[in-house]
Amino acid sequence: MAGLIDRIKNFARSPQGRRVISEGKRAARDPRKRSQLKALLGKVRGKR
Repeated sequence: MAGLIDRIKNFARSPQGRRVISEGKRAARDPRKRSQLKALLGKVRGKR
């Protein structure tokens, strides 16, 4: 399990990882994307 965490940390520190993180942060600030995610989470949680 420690190997997986190390791989995730290394990816997050890489240029590609930083780009993915910044895109995710930008999408999280977008109200339309936020409402889409909220609807998706509601569907997932409702099926349990």
